Amino acid sequence: MAKAVFPGSFDPPTIGHLDVITRAAGAFEELIVAAGVNQSKNRLFSDDERVEMLTELAEPFPNVRIATFSGLVVDFCTAQGASVLVKGLRTAADYDYELQMAHLNRRMTGVDTVFLPSAPEHGFISSSWVKEISKLGGDVSTFVTPSVHTRLLAKYE
Repeated sequence: MAKAVFPGSFDPPTIGHLDVITRAAGAFEELIVAAGVNQSKNRLFSDDERVEMLTELAEPFPNVRIATFSGLVVDFCTAQGASVLVKGLRTAADYDYELQMAHLNRRMTGVDTVFLPSAPEHGFISSSWVKEISKLGGDVSTFVTPSVHTRLLAKYE
């Protein structure tokens, strides 16, 4: 089995992300969940907070580790010795975008991409929507883990 990287912003991590982590952890010898670090992006959670939340999510999986990266994800894959990227797909629009990226990434470095379609019950969940609903006082407790929910509530108090 190969070493894989599951990249994302994870701002915040959702139960959809947890579903992908769970399934990918079972399919690969090692899974690196890599939170992107980009100083130009205005994130709700700091890099350290996102790593803490992801570490909590990954705790049950001995073959999963959490890391951060900046720059090109394929360069991170090469540096980590990972030959596969894991991407979760919610919609056909995700597929259209991610397929182009997969071709580009393979052409650049030879890193392959594995697509995991979301479980139907998670297909509508996105970090952006979770933040927006939470900011407006809506209940997002079924879209995130309890500890992430607690952190979201604290951010918007």
